[in-house]
Amino acid sequence: MKLYDYWRSTAAYRVRIGLNLKGIDYEQVPVHLVKDGGQQHGAAYRAVNPHGLVPALELDDSTVLTQSLAILEYLEDIQPQPSIVAKDALVRACERAVALAIVADIHPLNNLRVLNYLKDSGWDKADIQQWYHHWIHEGFAALERRLDERTTTFAFADTPGLADICLVAQVYNAHRFGVDMTAYPAIEALNHKCLQLPAFDKARPEKQPDAVL
Repeated sequence: MKLYDYWRSTAAYRVRIGLNLKGIDYEQVPVHLVKDGGQQHGAAYRAVNPHGLVPALELDDSTVLTQSLAILEYLEDIQPQPSIVAKDALVRACERAVALAIVADIHPLNNLRVLNYLKDSGWDKADIQQWYHHWIHEGFAALERRLDERTTTFAFADTPGLADICLVAQVYNAHRFGVDMTAYPAIEALNHKCLQLPAFDKARPEKQPDAVL
C-alpha cells in the first residue's frame, strides 16, 4: 500500500494511526500542501486523487481510496483484528457520531484550504485565529461532555477505536494553533492516554519523514 500523506494533515494523521493499530505496512508518499503552491494542486497528484486532498491510499492493485473515514472503515473490513469499531450496534453508532462530529463538523471549517481562503479574502491573522478557535471550542465543548461520561478506558471501549483516532488528530491541531484546552480535561486525558500507545506515537506528525520542525 502507498499512503499519499502530509505530516501535518489532520486527516492523514488519522489514517496513519489506523494503519499502525492494524499493523499494516505501508509506503509513505509525501505530498507537500504548502511548497510549490501546494503539490496537491499539481497534475501528478490530481491524477491520483482528483479532489486534490490528502490522504489517499493506493492499494496493491492500483485502486485509490480517499477520505480518511472511508479508508479507516476499509481497513477494518479487510483486517477485523484488532478492531477499531465497536461491535455493538448502539455503541458503534455513538462512536461514529463522535468521529463524525470531528471529521464533518469541526475539521472542515478549520482545514488548510478554508484558512487559506480566509487569508486570500483579506482576513488578518488574528481574525483567522479567532475563527479557528471558535469552531474548536464549539465542537470540543460538546465532545467534552460526552467523553467525560465514559466508563471505558478509551472513548468507547478498553481499546482505542475510531473516535480516539479522530480525536487525537484534532487535538494535535488545536495545540498547534494555541487553543486553550483548560476546559477540556477529559479530552486532554484521553489524548494523553492514546499517545502512550506505540501506534499513536509512531503516527505523530513530528515523527514523519517529511516533517519540517
